[in-house]
Amino acid sequence: MFNQLGLIGCGLMGGSFALALKKAGLVRRVVGYSKSPSTVEKARRLGVIDVAAESALLAVSGSDIVIIAVPVAATESTFRAIRHLVDPGVLFMDVGSTKRDVVDAARRVLKERLPSFVPAHPIAGREVAGIEHADAQLYQGRKVILTPLQQTDPVLVQKATDVWAAIGCQVLKMTPENHDTAFAAVSHLPHLVAFAYINAMQQQPSGREFLSLAGPGFRDFTRIAASEPTVWRDILLSNREEILKQSEAFRAALDAMERSMRDWDGETLSQQIQSAAESRSQWTLSTHTPPSGSSSGGGKPSR
Repeated sequence: MFNQLGLIGCGLMGGSFALALKKAGLVRRVVGYSKSPSTVEKARRLGVIDVAAESALLAVSGSDIVIIAVPVAATESTFRAIRHLVDPGVLFMDVGSTKRDVVDAARRVLKERLPSFVPAHPIAGREVAGIEHADAQLYQGRKVILTPLQQTDPVLVQKATDVWAAIGCQVLKMTPENHDTAFAAVSHLPHLVAFAYINAMQQQPSGREFLSLAGPGFRDFTRIAASEPTVWRDILLSNREEILKQSEAFRAALDAMERSMRDWDGETLSQQIQSAAESRSQWTLSTHTPPSGSSSGGGKPSR
């Protein structure tokens, strides 16, 4: 069990992590900080945190586990704010959807304190944001990717593995580079496409009329377009090189299908659809193979 969780960023992800630790009996006290005092007070009223901190540094003070749940673009400034209390033996993690930029920021700021930081990306979330949506079950049955560095303390990597496993996650390990390449393909590009598609729809003169006729297929395809704008602006910019590569690959596949349609080439079009249908039917959320370069781990919770 941990004595104290320092929660920096009282939102959906951080709040859900705090509630999950509490439910599993893994932490005695949660001290939370957010830039907005009203958010911190709401987190306290909801029982997500026990004590409100006036700064990120005070949230870290006395904590033996710290979760940084801020927008990716705010990670470096958060490291600067807490650097002097990043002590050996204290487990520091983030929940950012990109990893190379977070790791680069950690290297620049933490320097000799870098071994205490275990970069993490839980593959969970919702289209709604805010502490009021925090849920102790958010991470249950989901994957979390750890991207430890050569300098990362292996004892803390094991602690991170154990704590995520204890709240119901399957833990995988990858390099930051492999992580960003893989998630540009399976997460970031789909969001980009969904955002662009909705924008294209609403910019048409009859867009509202079209939307009134939409059914379950539209709902399922566009669900992620309702995601929090600031979070996804930061993700798309921070991983832009890998996302743009995936966008080019997508555009090439779309061009190929459009060619088949223009040429009335039904045979080729059928093959293209069949290939996609077979690939999709072979994939399931719970059993698909992790991206190349990953490994799994798990264990009992430890301090």
